[in-house]
Amino acid sequence: MDITNQLVYLIDKAFFFKITVLKVKNSRMNSLFLVRTLTRLFATMKHLFTLFIFLLFTCLSIAQDFEVAPVVLNFNANPGEIQQTTVTIRNHANIKQAYTFNLGDFEIDSTGRKNRMNAGESERSCANWITVSPSFIELNPNEEREVTVIMTVPKDGSSSKWGMIYVQAATEQDKNPIDKQLATGIKVVPRIVVLVNQSATINNNYKGTISNLVETTTPSDTARTFNVQVENIGDKIIEAKVQLALANLETAQEQKFKSTMQRLYPGEKRIFTLSLPKNISGSGEHALAAILDYGHGTNLEGTQIIINL
Repeated sequence: MDITNQLVYLIDKAFFFKITVLKVKNSRMNSLFLVRTLTRLFATMKHLFTLFIFLLFTCLSIAQDFEVAPVVLNFNANPGEIQQTTVTIRNHANIKQAYTFNLGDFEIDSTGRKNRMNAGESERSCANWITVSPSFIELNPNEEREVTVIMTVPKDGSSSKWGMIYVQAATEQDKNPIDKQLATGIKVVPRIVVLVNQSATINNNYKGTISNLVETTTPSDTARTFNVQVENIGDKIIEAKVQLALANLETAQEQKFKSTMQRLYPGEKRIFTLSLPKNISGSGEHALAAILDYGHGTNLEGTQIIINL
């Protein structure tokens, strides 16, 4: 009997014992039979719970049976240049495993979420510039292998581009394949995503803005909170660092607070949430500024409001 059938059998058995106990109660039969029935019921439920835990951990181990590193590739090839790097795949399963490599695109919404798309659908797609060699490998248990990722930038490719490589574990099947892009007899199963970024070194269009600083504190908050919007209006990926600075309008005394950093792709807008301790020293009117620093020799950007302490 396999695990699934055994699980169904135990559930049916548990319901049978429950019905038996109810019948015993209703008919007021001898208490010894009732005790025996309850004992059998509890033993069955204990076995059922143990089997459930086994199935849970089995599923988790199957889902995490291979490793990919690194999962972010950054290229800086200039127009007309070719660059390459490697990605390592390791098979943690106890069986021989095949892997395929497929390309995709993504766009980022205002919350920073990456919305996946088919290869070539995004205006910023670099799918046509990427080659993975080999595109299909097989690994024995605990074996690892490197594959080469090649970035071939056309002569007019000065803008920043990005995409995804899906590293997919595959299993052989007896019947027709589900994915027509794969070889006959292959069925695609779990996958890991590798992000690919390409930005030419001759492209120095770094530009970010910060605006709309507003307080969002609620009565239940332990600190005063503020939201501010940062937008990447340039053509380079930026690491945007934002922090609050508080200045007393009477004494000009200034305090700076812990910064937070997020990566922004060209065209992306992101809301930063910043906090100011409620027990901060001082009183009266203060100028509160949100300062943006994204490096690369650029000037700091800022926006401010007046608050009372």
